[in-house]
Amino acid sequence: MNRKWFALALSAVMVSGLAACGGSAAPAASTAPAAESTKTESTAAESTAAVESAAPESEVTVEGTTSTLNIYCWNEEFKTRLEDHYPGYEKIDATHGKIGDVAVSFNITPNTDNAYQNNLDTTLLNMDSAPADSKIDMFLVEADYALKYVDTEYTMNVKDLGITDEDISKQYKYTQDIVTDSNGNLKGLSWQGCPGVLIYSRDVAKDVFGTDDPEAVQEYVKDWDTFAATADTLKEKGYQVMSSVNDSYRVFSNNVSGKWVQDGKIVVDPSIVNWVEDSKALVDKEETGTHALWSDDWNKGFYPDGKVFCYFGPAWMIDFSMAADTEGSIANAGGWAATVGPQGFFWGGTWICAAKDTDNADLIKDIMLKLTTDDEIMTDIVKQDNDFVNNKPVMEAMAQDETYGDAVLGGQNALAMFCEGADKIDLSNLSSYDQGCNEEFQNAMKNYFEGGMSYEEALDLFYKAVVEKYPELTY
Repeated sequence: MNRKWFALALSAVMVSGLAACGGSAAPAASTAPAAESTKTESTAAESTAAVESAAPESEVTVEGTTSTLNIYCWNEEFKTRLEDHYPGYEKIDATHGKIGDVAVSFNITPNTDNAYQNNLDTTLLNMDSAPADSKIDMFLVEADYALKYVDTEYTMNVKDLGITDEDISKQYKYTQDIVTDSNGNLKGLSWQGCPGVLIYSRDVAKDVFGTDDPEAVQEYVKDWDTFAATADTLKEKGYQVMSSVNDSYRVFSNNVSGKWVQDGKIVVDPSIVNWVEDSKALVDKEETGTHALWSDDWNKGFYPDGKVFCYFGPAWMIDFSMAADTEGSIANAGGWAATVGPQGFFWGGTWICAAKDTDNADLIKDIMLKLTTDDEIMTDIVKQDNDFVNNKPVMEAMAQDETYGDAVLGGQNALAMFCEGADKIDLSNLSSYDQGCNEEFQNAMKNYFEGGMSYEEALDLFYKAVVEKYPELTY
């Protein structure tokens, strides 16, 4: 679907609702390659499931049900959490289940080529004319584009579901800030927090530094100058410091001093410029690549033959995205470890939103409360899935639990550093333009890193791409 058309259509449909909350329609989402999107599906099985779910839903009769809870998402993560941790959930098949007398139907569309948002947008725009049991009841969003949906009437205020401030008092505040609209209404909840760390190969560390101890390794990556010097040392031993320049991008972009757009003008922050300078130096020395995240070349570092020292990522990446279930991978052998790295950052996260006019508000409320506030369930998510959950007391207790360890990290309990990072996350520079600006900047700078353009030419390419996406902006 044409993104400009969607932006205009969304504005037209939502004039009254947006006027009431003092906002304006957020920019339509980017159609940039999903290589820059978080937790993008790459396996054949997920792609097949996504294609099937994009087609008209199959007729699945669930005996004894009186209504259907329709959930839109882009991968299996939330479905797995619901199946494994929500009391009373009965799985029927890959995309259907049952909770009491309510049938559950998952519509799973991958992020590839913006397909998930396009599918969601089309369905939301047709909600008024859709039959009750075909309407979206619940949908998932990511941090990069959450504001696009949060600042509209299509998402319900969680207080209208009956969820109180006391109910969610244990959550990390930043997870609520991301899904708070321009009028101060909280429009979604997440079961996870996503502070990031530096994830390094134990074998490479032992070969190059003589130790894989996290505290000792931290001294080799404690700031960006030290990180660059360590990259030189790693190269001498035949290793790349990272798989791609894009691995460190989130660390720099999360530490900016201002928003991408200020008074309608695109502003490249000094921290982003630092990323360009540091990355260019690493590429010129052949100490990292320019691969797109989630690409086959990027994934090679998940295996010993890839000769990659580290990646940057949050808890979900460690167990969800580094081939932990694949024999021969570093993760499968418990060969990674975590340390703080040069700077703190966060990356991604998944938020549960209730769609307007849902006929399953009570069930959505209970799902939100169970999966994002229940201490016992959230502790189980940590232990079973190695996720960092959105419950500060639970995470602080698990960080001190000597019986807990992540098998991918060789049994290391890295939760204390995640807890420290979560407390420092600052979202004051988050904006509705982040997804498009971040993706287009990385796309443009690839030309500079590889020698096809000067920095000035790549920067001009970036500006033009963003203005094409968001015509109201200048530079």
